[in-house]
Amino acid sequence: ITPVRTSFRYSDEDQGEEGEYPRADPGSISGEQRSLLRAALENDGRRPSDNVIDEQDEPETPIAGPVERRLGDGRSTYRSDSIFTIEPQLASPFGGSYGTTYSSLATRINESSMRHAGRLFRQQQVEGITVPDKEREPLLVKQVEEPDGKIISVVVGQSTLPQTVFNSVNVLIGVGLLALPLAFRYSGWLIGLMFFFCSAWTTSYTAKILAKCLDVDNSLITFADLAYVSFGSKARIATSILFSLELIATCVALVVLFADSLDALIEGWGVVEWKIICGVILVPLGFLPLRLLSFTSILGILCCFGIVLAVFVDGLIKPQQPGSLREPATTYLFPKHWGTLPLAFGLLMSPWGGHSVFPNIYRDMRHPYKYRKAVNITYVFTYLLDLSMAVAGLLMFGDGVRDEVTSNILLTDGYPQVVSVFIVVCVAIIPLTKIPLNARPIVSTIEIFSGLDTRAVAASGGLLGVSGFNRGLLKLTIRITITIVIVLIAIAIPSFDRIMALLGSVCCFTICIILPLLFHLKLFGSELTKRQKMIDWTLIVVSSVLAIVSTAFACFPKDVLEAA
Repeated sequence: ITPVRTSFRYSDEDQGEEGEYPRADPGSISGEQRSLLRAALENDGRRPSDNVIDEQDEPETPIAGPVERRLGDGRSTYRSDSIFTIEPQLASPFGGSYGTTYSSLATRINESSMRHAGRLFRQQQVEGITVPDKEREPLLVKQVEEPDGKIISVVVGQSTLPQTVFNSVNVLIGVGLLALPLAFRYSGWLIGLMFFFCSAWTTSYTAKILAKCLDVDNSLITFADLAYVSFGSKARIATSILFSLELIATCVALVVLFADSLDALIEGWGVVEWKIICGVILVPLGFLPLRLLSFTSILGILCCFGIVLAVFVDGLIKPQQPGSLREPATTYLFPKHWGTLPLAFGLLMSPWGGHSVFPNIYRDMRHPYKYRKAVNITYVFTYLLDLSMAVAGLLMFGDGVRDEVTSNILLTDGYPQVVSVFIVVCVAIIPLTKIPLNARPIVSTIEIFSGLDTRAVAASGGLLGVSGFNRGLLKLTIRITITIVIVLIAIAIPSFDRIMALLGSVCCFTICIILPLLFHLKLFGSELTKRQKMIDWTLIVVSSVLAIVSTAFACFPKDVLEAA
């Protein structure tokens, strides 16, 4: 799902670490055609992400040469036009987000026709047929000269290292950590600790792989762009569908968490009723501007930290079982029921689902060569936070740990009431702040495909001539329908651990490990050593097997698995 912007601005110079980027008038092009930072890196014989991954077995040669030759030989249309050569409309079907035309469009339409179509698209906006989206900030772009002498326009990153770390932590920290104590109960201490560490290391490695793949072309921006460059338009569509499924599963899990927590604290209402109430609250939130919803993301992060802190406080306050860190519950080194082990794999993978956003984060960095350091800091911090939550929850409740460890605290006597209320407030805030943000890409995708989006042209002419009022009604219907569907799925699948297990096994294994490694092998296969190819293929095969097994076991009833 490609994020798109309504306009762009040219930047005429690179800035320092703490400096601010000047905003020039749109269309003003600097006389300096080369980025000073990129020129320095190219003169030094490397690209911005060369230090992202330690590759001691490879010769120290620039990535650009062989990769660009491969793209030029096999996909001549990939680099034929910059993203801004035709018209500066990212959502126009006549320009891609990585600096080319999509599919075989360039082979069927000559340049003059494409320019004319681009002008017509822009004319529609000027005449008011479409309304510019004021929710998005304009892109900051600059022109750089490629090694072959071609000048292209690329997005200028604006995030510093601390901002990049914060954005990455924001992506990884979520409600998946609430199910980690249950995951360790399913897997036992030994297998759980080993697999959780391996999953963190592997996803950290593939996050750095994505940056290396992005440097194949300066105009690549998103995860879907990499899918298109590697395997074509069908891969891009499949990736968008997979992203949508991941977002829907996340929204459903948040609704279930909201209902379970409030039902545990407040008597007189059922779980289904709380899910319906959550849906009613979410309907108006779905119409808030994106710029307002973005401010709520920091509130969600603070709530996650607050929940972890509250769990530790409750565990230290209570002197005896159940729910005490001072008198730990009985735990096991190996799984008590081996049939639940495959479920643990999906649950332990679910906290690492951030790779769909990492390409955008990398492109937004002011100093891309610091990306490796940002990933390391992010993963160390997230790993320690998630592990502390998993260990504390399992020591407090042992075999009695529930789908969400917060439900155990709310249903156990002996804790201060104020802490329980604080946990419920935090748990209630997280879905209300994250679901509208997670649902927005789904809404945008449907609107683009149906032709309702103001920044895109529909694939069919079915909506041509539809009035603005009717378009507004259709948009209203889409947003309400998506909320209703999410609530209905939450009612049909009430188990939080099953949702998170499916999310980890289907989406996280695929997006976080399998696809990045396939991109790496496709784009750099002829340049990789046998050792690197063996590592990548081993991770792909093992991850595929674990994903299939975990998905299959997630469909069995829990009592059947625990009887195994």
